[in-house]
Amino acid sequence: MSELAFLSATELAGQIDSKAISSEELLLHYFDRIDKYNESLNAIIVQTRDEALARARKADAALARGEKWGAFHGVPMTVKESYNIAGTPTTWGNPLWKDNVATEDAESIKRLKAQGVVVFGKTNVPLMLSDFQSYNDVYGTTNNPYDLKRTPGGSSGGSAAALAAGLTGLETGSDIGGSIRNPAHFCGVFGHKPTWNLLWMRGHSPPGDMRGTPDISVIGPLARSAKDLKTAVKIMAGPDEIMARGYQLNLPGLDNRTLGDLRVAVWPDDELCHVDADVRARVENVTQAFKDAGARVDEDARPDFGSNHSHETYRNLLQATMSARMPDADYESLKAYVATLDPDDNSNKAETLRAQVASFKDWTRNNELRAHLRWNWNEFFKDHDVLVTPIMPTAAFPHDHRDFGERLVLVNNEERPYFEQVFWAGLTGVSYLPSTVIPTGLNGQGLPIGVQIVGPEYGDLITIGVAEQLEAAGFGFTPPPNYT
Repeated sequence: MSELAFLSATELAGQIDSKAISSEELLLHYFDRIDKYNESLNAIIVQTRDEALARARKADAALARGEKWGAFHGVPMTVKESYNIAGTPTTWGNPLWKDNVATEDAESIKRLKAQGVVVFGKTNVPLMLSDFQSYNDVYGTTNNPYDLKRTPGGSSGGSAAALAAGLTGLETGSDIGGSIRNPAHFCGVFGHKPTWNLLWMRGHSPPGDMRGTPDISVIGPLARSAKDLKTAVKIMAGPDEIMARGYQLNLPGLDNRTLGDLRVAVWPDDELCHVDADVRARVENVTQAFKDAGARVDEDARPDFGSNHSHETYRNLLQATMSARMPDADYESLKAYVATLDPDDNSNKAETLRAQVASFKDWTRNNELRAHLRWNWNEFFKDHDVLVTPIMPTAAFPHDHRDFGERLVLVNNEERPYFEQVFWAGLTGVSYLPSTVIPTGLNGQGLPIGVQIVGPEYGDLITIGVAEQLEAAGFGFTPPPNYT
């Protein structure tokens, strides 16, 4: 029965639709696996079993009457803790918010439920969604199912770990600095960071009814198959009620194109953030798959800007957005400290702190620089359908809960600064580009490695479509051996 737990959400929906298994039976199967495995993983940190069982039974009764709720009818799923689910806490891992209980579901969850999912729990995150690891003082530490001594990634680390361990059928996370893509890579699942503002984020927020869309930040699905990503994006995407008066969703797809019909650019490494040899090798493996299919591959093509310029723009906009989440007192304290910095201190730390308290004038200047980056990418994607890049410089690393400034990452046996890792996520994230992470199998240590497929803005179904074809070519999910 363990193989059932690792089917894609699409396949699970098919099993329910054909009455090979009921939604209730499938949900109970996941409960059994959670009881067996979750204590050591600590991936699922809130459960709503009674409510989920009641909904699963309604799904089965509806199907018996000939009613089908949608593409994911009866499929059990969990949700990243940072989403509002009625009757459950939304803490973002912050002890100050441990009593913040949501009164209604996030809009994207409402859309998924309208297509039949059975939500039965929430998955772990780092404090304020601000780390490549997932631990906090509310729920504790989540471990990687391929090696419990290692991180599953962050901030959607619980999401990816639960999927990889076969504890849930589908997941949805969020991403501002790789928080969907990094855990997908570390846990060997599929993840999609959508075009900015393609998926309505209302209900994914700290306490308070926030209706604006934070800069750079997006929500998006994680799954064990690319087809699940496509279905989930189609369900969750679309304008909010205000935009819907004048806008309709009409995303382009691959149509009938195959891998061999595509124009593919490859960016396998960068002086600003070198990657491990085995990570680069996986980018080369995916590149070879395109070549074998007959695609036109260009390994030297780059957009018309320097990576350092792009990363500096990203850092400035990212830090301003992240600091907006701070409590007022903490922010005022930070402003006072930054005012004491030596004006001649141009260290990375000093520049990062200044970006966190940037004036609106400074933010606007960086936003204009970002606009130029977006147009550079727009020109680039007139000549290339997709871009292949790493998403992180290494496979999952051991837990490291020291102060951020003390942390280092070993890349090709060289110690590198911890937050240097954000480069590959920021390269595309700052310019609002969609990115789909695909698994490429396990390395010599038994750890997953993912590769990022990037497309032009609103090319979400193109990057996911390419991921589907690469999955068919062999780049698919490999379950962790101790969970089958």
